[in-house]
Amino acid sequence: MTAARRNANNTPMTGPAIETEGLTKDYTTGFWLAKKKRSLDNLTMQVERGEVFGFLGPNGAGKTTTIKLLMGLTFPSAGTARILGRPVSDVGMHNEIGYLPEQPYFYDYLTACELLDYFARFHGYGAAERRERVERMLKKVGLETAGKIQLRKYSKGMLQRVGVAQAILHDPQVVILDEPMSGLDPLGRREVRDIILELKRAGRTVLFSTHILGDAEMLCDRVGVIAGGKLRGVGAPKEIVGVQSHGMEILFEPGSGAGAAGILEKAVRMGERYRIEVAEGELYGAIEQLRAAGAKILSVVQVRQTLEDYFLELIGAEQARTSAVEVGEK
Repeated sequence: MTAARRNANNTPMTGPAIETEGLTKDYTTGFWLAKKKRSLDNLTMQVERGEVFGFLGPNGAGKTTTIKLLMGLTFPSAGTARILGRPVSDVGMHNEIGYLPEQPYFYDYLTACELLDYFARFHGYGAAERRERVERMLKKVGLETAGKIQLRKYSKGMLQRVGVAQAILHDPQVVILDEPMSGLDPLGRREVRDIILELKRAGRTVLFSTHILGDAEMLCDRVGVIAGGKLRGVGAPKEIVGVQSHGMEILFEPGSGAGAAGILEKAVRMGERYRIEVAEGELYGAIEQLRAAGAKILSVVQVRQTLEDYFLELIGAEQARTSAVEVGEK
């Protein structure tokens, strides 16, 4: 059998970028630490090389636990995880990873330039290359004019950008970001999205957790939805929610013809416009009724389930399951 091709750091260049099998994490709770709480339950999934993978779930779903296990910051109760074909316990492999924790903490009295220079030293860069990389990263995250300011004077959003800069400073093969959009204003979120897309164009693998579903739909090749510590679905956003139509939405401006009042009773007002949703089989009849009433039809679009709808359904199902378990225990 031919050995997998490897790069200069002895990292296999074939196979998934990230893979977990049966990954499980239990914590002990209670006064005597006699009870076990399972925060991650038998997680088996793969993140392919060069893709942007979104890890979605509500707070407490197991996203951060998974990322900490991948980073070797905590240890699994069962199961295995590999990054770039090597076990997560392999310290050398972590040179190929960029990581931003959910709540990064940096020494307040360092400037952004000093902080990034400090991280660059871990990777053995010389003084000239450190300066070049620090300047380039600050420009990439929109902080080129704030590099000499102490971090204690930064807003939360600015600190988040510094965290992204340190995560990609050494040009890693895999970038893992835990809630990277947290605390960012719309401009900051757009800049982080652009960075993620730039990493994808460069062939890097990006895994990021989020509960901002619009970002996931916009950026991700695939998403994994986790709730209650269990993986509930994996696939492209459109595959996850399916393509089944939920009906047709008609946007119109009302007229004064016969039947106009009856139509408006069924519609939802949106300023000077109205919106009505009908089944697909009723579409042409509704259009004819609107035309007879003198309405001006502005648009007709198909209504489908969104990733947010799917996400909320999972949360509701998980909450119902948890409540049933609690009632049973009583």
